[in-house]
Amino acid sequence: MLPSILNKGEVAAQSNPDAEAEKIFDEGMKLYQEGTAESRRRAIAKWEKALLLFRKTGNLRGEAVILTGIGRVYDLLGEKQLALNYYNQALPLSQQVGDRREEAVVLNNIGSVYDSLGEKQTALNYYNQALPLSQQVGDRRREATTLNNIGSVYNSLGEKQLALNYYNQALPILQQVGDKGGEATTLNNIGFIYNELGEKQTALNYYQQALPLSQQVGDRLREATTLNNIGVVYNELGENQKALNYYNQALPLRLQVGDRRGEARTFNNIGLVYNELGEKQKALNYYQQALPLFQQVGDKGGEAITLNNIGSAYHSLGEKQTALNFYQQALPLFQQVGDRRREATTLNNIGSAYNSLGEKQTALNYYNQALPILQQVGDQGGEATTLNNIGFVYNELGEKQTALNFYQQALPLSQQVGDRRREAITLNNIGTVYDELGEKQKALNFYNQALPIRRQVGDKGGEATTLNNIGFVYNELGEKQKALNFYNQVLSIRRQVGDKGGEATTLNNIGSVYDDLGEKQKALNFYNQALPIRRQVGDKGGEATTLSNIAWLKRSQGKLTESLTFIEKSLEIIEYLRTKVDSAELRVSYFATVQARYQFYINLLMQLHQQNPNQGYDSKAFHASERSRARTLLELLNEASVDIRQGIEPQLVTAERKLQEQLNTIETQRIKLLSGEYTPKQKANIEQTRNQLIDEYDKLRAKIRTASPNYAALTQPQPLTLKEVQQQVLDDDTLLLQYALGEESSYLWAVTKDSIHSYQLPPEAEIKNVAIELMVRITSPREPNDIAKVDSAADALTEILIEPVANKLNKKRLLIVADRFLQEIPFSALSIPNTDGESDGYQPLIVNHEIVNLPSATTIANIRNGTKSRKLAPKKVAIIADPVFSPDDTRLISVNSDQLSVISGKTTTAPTSENRSRAFPLEAKQLDRAARDVGIKWDRLPATRTEAKAIMALIPESERTQAFDFQANRKTATSKELGQYQIVHFATHGFANGKQPELSGVVMSLVDKNGNWQNGFLRLNDIFNLNLPAELVVLSACQTAQGKDIKGEGLVGLTRGFMYAGAKRVVGSLWVVDDTATADLMSQFYQGMLEQELSPVEALRAAQLQMLEVGINPYYWGAFTLQGEYDSR
Repeated sequence: MLPSILNKGEVAAQSNPDAEAEKIFDEGMKLYQEGTAESRRRAIAKWEKALLLFRKTGNLRGEAVILTGIGRVYDLLGEKQLALNYYNQALPLSQQVGDRREEAVVLNNIGSVYDSLGEKQTALNYYNQALPLSQQVGDRRREATTLNNIGSVYNSLGEKQLALNYYNQALPILQQVGDKGGEATTLNNIGFIYNELGEKQTALNYYQQALPLSQQVGDRLREATTLNNIGVVYNELGENQKALNYYNQALPLRLQVGDRRGEARTFNNIGLVYNELGEKQKALNYYQQALPLFQQVGDKGGEAITLNNIGSAYHSLGEKQTALNFYQQALPLFQQVGDRRREATTLNNIGSAYNSLGEKQTALNYYNQALPILQQVGDQGGEATTLNNIGFVYNELGEKQTALNFYQQALPLSQQVGDRRREAITLNNIGTVYDELGEKQKALNFYNQALPIRRQVGDKGGEATTLNNIGFVYNELGEKQKALNFYNQVLSIRRQVGDKGGEATTLNNIGSVYDDLGEKQKALNFYNQALPIRRQVGDKGGEATTLSNIAWLKRSQGKLTESLTFIEKSLEIIEYLRTKVDSAELRVSYFATVQARYQFYINLLMQLHQQNPNQGYDSKAFHASERSRARTLLELLNEASVDIRQGIEPQLVTAERKLQEQLNTIETQRIKLLSGEYTPKQKANIEQTRNQLIDEYDKLRAKIRTASPNYAALTQPQPLTLKEVQQQVLDDDTLLLQYALGEESSYLWAVTKDSIHSYQLPPEAEIKNVAIELMVRITSPREPNDIAKVDSAADALTEILIEPVANKLNKKRLLIVADRFLQEIPFSALSIPNTDGESDGYQPLIVNHEIVNLPSATTIANIRNGTKSRKLAPKKVAIIADPVFSPDDTRLISVNSDQLSVISGKTTTAPTSENRSRAFPLEAKQLDRAARDVGIKWDRLPATRTEAKAIMALIPESERTQAFDFQANRKTATSKELGQYQIVHFATHGFANGKQPELSGVVMSLVDKNGNWQNGFLRLNDIFNLNLPAELVVLSACQTAQGKDIKGEGLVGLTRGFMYAGAKRVVGSLWVVDDTATADLMSQFYQGMLEQELSPVEALRAAQLQMLEVGINPYYWGAFTLQGEYDSR
């Protein structure tokens, strides 16, 4: 900002006062030009005397000039309100005498005050009044001054290019009129812009042109400003000592001229250097000198910067809550003064504090507010920091690839703007991801790139972090002594810089090494040092880790009861932290990262059960197993009972609808692209856009949850205890078999309405080998002796999973709560346990038992609670089948020839049971119902129409609806009308995406009746938005019971989507199913339900038995499973 004052010659020319007034004014001007605070106050006293004389003589022009001069001095002294008072007296006098030159000066100066007070728009209004007046009177110097000031406002508002445009208009004018001081100021301002744009060397060039000009004209104020700004650049380049040298040159000049605001800025900047050097207390001392100065001069922007910096220092010292208090004081000030860039910085810092406190979702919310602001204002360095921070949260939540994506966006931005400190942070974080992915050498490579940069820029805290990470890698590689050497270096640095949180982490890590070396007491000593510090700094995640470590140590010493106390405290914190994540997807990811602790807890309880079989430890272990699985599904089912959109801001609903439309559009474009010739880059680009929209959609849903009063009123559903499962889930004819896999041992609980029995099974790896063998036998190409091979493999897995409970089975209904890969096993195809040692050939479990699959036992209770007051839908069955997948389909030709109605078409006769073995050869071109996600070129499935017509024949026309051909489209599948039917049946291609379950789905018509491509994918995110209160959803397609296997959550896929939409139970398939065999199975399934009035689980078993009786391989009937409610009453 450049407020203006007239010189003596101008006063004499314009006011022609008496000699005494002129003399006094001249004396005041000399004092003003001395440039000290004291001399300027003495100048005011002189000018007050001159003012009285001008008033006596009625010289309005002279009076205006003097008032402007006094206002200018108060402005420089930081007394902004006093300055405004004088300027506002001067303005009407200048207007009254028609002195446009003086009027322009006063308008400019008023704008300057409002600018410094943070009222940017008001400042612009005054500057824009001043500019044309200076141009009209030909006052080039003041024209340039005002152009400069307008540029400064736009810079503050983040409009960097606009600011540069104004500065570049001002510079040649100032050079032309020989105003070296103004030229220096403008060069300084241009340098400031380039620095903020990351062009550090260009910024330095401008500053170094400005400095000698300021010195040449004796303008110590501008000289101090330029010295300060050069210091800022060197600080950001990591050259902290150079930065301090320049700040220490600037500070005495600012003190000398009484520039309190500038003094505050330099104090603040010196504090920033000491903060980065790890001297946090020294930094705080400088910040606390700066803060009252900013407050005294009314500089809200400077006050906000200092509050933010104080928060950052406390954050580094581990005092997260204190840090938050300062950040939250800074944020509204930045918003008030319109400083968007620093607003974003503070949002970032608040996010970082919440992340340290374990509140990951809150942290993400703040980061996601900061990111678009930084992109808008062109702050690439800040953008890099935010991307890095978002990556850090995703990494901690277990989303490693997502984290890497964010880090890899951040790294080139930091390098581009020359911010070596941020570059080192990102290199370090990339190393952390590779370490956790098991790529130790890759991790070390990144750490070894980060370490010298951190040392070069003097980032002691960062150096400690990277040394710690290198130590962690060596510990995992078994080089314990090497790890200890690194940790001991880290501990010394962290204590030196006062990093309490980091100190606790290092103490914990040293304890872990000694634990591995068998030095248990030494390990315990370090854990016990770490624990109170973690509690002190509020690091709940770290506290849970240390408690868990102590629990492991105590168990290794045989102190099982003590171990139990510590692990239960650890899990209590984990449960709390989990509730702080609003996004269902991220809750799933976070819970997966802590599953090892639940496994440990279950193992510990079962050990205690073996020692004390009558103490109920097996019941507690069963409850722990329930607590460890499908928790997010329970919460989603609970959420489904309310309208979370009711009561939220309309713009959120609008934004959701808009994103849904964008997703639909991009999907249609993708279909059109993949239907023809395309390059890998084109495919990658459109899929990247789609994935970004899906990510935005997930974030928006999390935001809607957070904003929803209905969601806030929901209580967190708690997993059922053993007693509650027995009372609420089981009846006399049902046996629950619940499995928990573990590295050390696996376990099985057999639960009836009035008993529990537990069994120790082999480790997970051993079971997995046997399970894989069975799946290979069932799904590999069929030969005449296939059944024998299946029988042998089924017997082997049955021996592990079923034989332990053989005497409890009788012929009860079996509820299977499987774990991990066991969820992909068809339990119906396992063998009946052979208790007499004689073989009767292949006798699968389905012969004696109805089988229902569940993500957890609590799921049924939750479904029952959500549907207990629901009325039965008025109509029976809705069928969507035989869609059109290609413009080459003969039905399109027929439609265009007006020869085909919507629901007609050629049918294929299903083979009868007698010729089944001949009818189901697995040939290369045989049709199955798996939609291959490598393009969109899928064959028609003729048997789906046969299947649908067979079902239709069982139901009166008034009780059903059907959509074939072009009507079997996404619009039909998402229509509200489907909510009127008890059973909804999809017969088409299906696809499971194991990496991105939200992209799993079923395929509807991909073209319309005119041959135009359209979005025909009914994906998981679409299903979540359905209102489908059905008794049964049947997914007669491939892999529809599959999904992404996530530790602690199970298979995340279509089944849970339809349950969320309202379905009581879902029938889906575990593998790629045969088109014709599926049609026959479905026909028999519906006959059982609709003609014989069997329950869905009874009808499915009956249909599978009919196929078994004629010797059909389980490949053809075993894929279909029922999940959800087994009781059809």
